[in-house]
Amino acid sequence: MEHGHENNVPIFIFVFLLTLLNLGCKKSKKESQSNMITDNTQMDSDSIIKTTFGAMPDGTQVEKYTLKNPKGMEVDVITYGGIITRWTAPDKTGKYEDVVLGFDDLKSYLDGNPFFGALVGRYCNRIAKGKFNLDGKTYTLATNNGENHLHGGLKGFDKAVWKAEAKSTKKGSVLELTYTSADGEEGYPGKLDVKVTYTLTDDNELEVLYEAKTDKATVVNLTQHSYFNLSGNFTQSVLDHELFLNAGAFLTVDAGLIPTGELKPVVGTPFDFTTAHLIGQEIDSRNEQLQLGNGYDHCWVLNKKEREFELGARAYHPTTGRVLEVYTDEPGVQFYSGNFLDGTLPAQKGSIYGKRAGFCLETQHYPDSPNQPSFPSVRLNPGEAYTSKTTFKFLTK
Repeated sequence: MEHGHENNVPIFIFVFLLTLLNLGCKKSKKESQSNMITDNTQMDSDSIIKTTFGAMPDGTQVEKYTLKNPKGMEVDVITYGGIITRWTAPDKTGKYEDVVLGFDDLKSYLDGNPFFGALVGRYCNRIAKGKFNLDGKTYTLATNNGENHLHGGLKGFDKAVWKAEAKSTKKGSVLELTYTSADGEEGYPGKLDVKVTYTLTDDNELEVLYEAKTDKATVVNLTQHSYFNLSGNFTQSVLDHELFLNAGAFLTVDAGLIPTGELKPVVGTPFDFTTAHLIGQEIDSRNEQLQLGNGYDHCWVLNKKEREFELGARAYHPTTGRVLEVYTDEPGVQFYSGNFLDGTLPAQKGSIYGKRAGFCLETQHYPDSPNQPSFPSVRLNPGEAYTSKTTFKFLTK
């Protein structure tokens, strides 16, 4: 009896020491994971994945970052153009599908991309005849087909390779993209240092924060140019989507889609989305403005105070139940109904992008603001900070 008791002592100590060792290993593993999340040079493998997407003609590597959240949403961003190439969102049954138009390879983006998913600047949208005056000096920009300046020029921000830094934070998966636009690039004055931060939150929101500073007076107007199709089926048009725009007026345009300067009330026109209705409901009606744009390609004046962060738009696809809400501190949103997609661009899974296969909700200052003194200013001076924030939030109903 005593002999057996003496043998049990070392066994008990052995088990006790083994338990302590196991607890220590778990603690060490937990501390290691915690350090990985807070260390900006590393990435939490559960929330951010970095891969190679391809190489530019000059050999520059283009990286792809996949941001994830615990609910299952994933957003793929490449360093070329800061482009969102894929963005999954749940339908009413919980099924996640890609809801943005994009390409599977870098070559397709280089061969001719109608700004799918891109960061657009230094000035998004149009500037009349590619010219503007600042402090008595006229600046000449590249023009689109010899007519007007569009989306930053021949090599705007959508065609630059951005530097990237990814990190996991308490708020979500974060990707910081930076780019320096040289003084005189695409005709714009001033060296512009730009940072765009994508944050994917646990609430299926993608926050986009734009920041910039300059060493010389210049003009800045940045946006995100994703084309959405909430059906998840890119062979279908978006005419069956319902749209709400929190806007009581829109900017009328001329034949070159340059604002005339008029802020026209939407009441009684096909541009009234203050009560949600189908995109296709009046898109082909006999309306001069619709005919000029071949559909919707106009800037709406949002119902809010300057710099106020409010709901600007809501899109809903009844069949899948997907809802997209867009919040912004910008004064306007360009709603574009994909009118110039013509069935020549390859889509994922071997299909093609047909006319109106996607819609854009580009939050921004108004087009041609440098030439329209009555519009909110887009001027940025040395010592000032340009900031703009837009949040895309996905829901279901």
